Amino acid sequence: MHITLLKPTHLLIVATAVLFLFSCSARRGKEESASVPELPVIEVVVKDTTLNSEYVSDIQALKNVEIRARVGGFLEKIFVDEGNEVKKGQPLFQLNDQELKTEVARAKANVSSAMADAKAAELEVDRTRILVEKNIISKTEYELASAKLKAAKAKIEEALTTQKSAETKLSYTYISAPFDGIIDRIPLKIGSLIDPGALLTTISDINQIYAYFHISENEYLRFKKSLTKGPQENKPLQLILADGSEYAYPGKIETIDGEFNDNTGAIAFRARFPNPNKLLKHGATGKVRLTSAVENAILIPQRSTFEIQDKNYVFVVDGKNKVTMRAFRPGQRVAQFYIVEQGLKPGEKFVYEGMQSIRQGDMITPRFLNTDSLMKTAIEQY
Repeated sequence: MHITLLKPTHLLIVATAVLFLFSCSARRGKEESASVPELPVIEVVVKDTTLNSEYVSDIQALKNVEIRARVGGFLEKIFVDEGNEVKKGQPLFQLNDQELKTEVARAKANVSSAMADAKAAELEVDRTRILVEKNIISKTEYELASAKLKAAKAKIEEALTTQKSAETKLSYTYISAPFDGIIDRIPLKIGSLIDPGALLTTISDINQIYAYFHISENEYLRFKKSLTKGPQENKPLQLILADGSEYAYPGKIETIDGEFNDNTGAIAFRARFPNPNKLLKHGATGKVRLTSAVENAILIPQRSTFEIQDKNYVFVVDGKNKVTMRAFRPGQRVAQFYIVEQGLKPGEKFVYEGMQSIRQGDMITPRFLNTDSLMKTAIEQY
């Protein structure tokens, strides 16, 4: 056997090459291991849930009436101030009534004159009837006297109507509250010349208030379907005030419009809230929180989703731990979860977080999380 001995220089080269190959192999193994990240994975949840939706509402007084002048004249007296609470029948304004009092006096005088004429005509009828019975005058004279009596009585009716109209106009100079309420701004001051129809003030009854809000057709159908599952139509509603605080008194839905708006596709609801402390004012704004039940809702965390060109996606994990982008259509939100309307099925698994470190088709090492505990924590935080 012939054995060739390598020179020391050759041995050094061979040893260096072996070490290099070993190093490359180890580095490649680390890179391959590092390219398969370990990420938390959860399962699509199907759960019966309660959906709280908030809608911008328009708050209106139970009654809100403009007080306007029925007749013209100078504003002589103002009995109330802006913001005062008033009772039904309480005096508010007084217009100068001298001219109208003169008209009433003139109308009464015309009534008296008409009654006197009618009395004279009646006496003439009696006189002519006696003369006709004695054949002194013809029957035609009697009929003429009777016609004059009818005309005189008609003038009495006309004069009484004129008197009543004058008295009614006179009563319009004294303006009182039509119901209990709060006085709004008074734009005119004492001495102002008032035209018929001029706005004097507005009065609002805010012992209770209406809250009008609009919801979409889908939300309307979900709400109506939830009514069949239990007595929820009269379930108390919560009102969120403009500063974000919750109103102390719950309300109830009273009525729903009969048709959807052609332009918005929404339908209007009206809710009533008590207002014993007069905190809510006519024209205020807030949000009504409407509760409806959703059966078999597919829920996924919002943090597990990402958006590309106005579409929402998650990374679905298949049986071989390969991730695939899946588009889905989100619906309403429950705590920190989306209700999925389309795109995901119960039992499918998806990446919970860390989507920025993976791409379409990557492999991962899944670390499965307990979905129920995640939901419980999220709802408690909400």
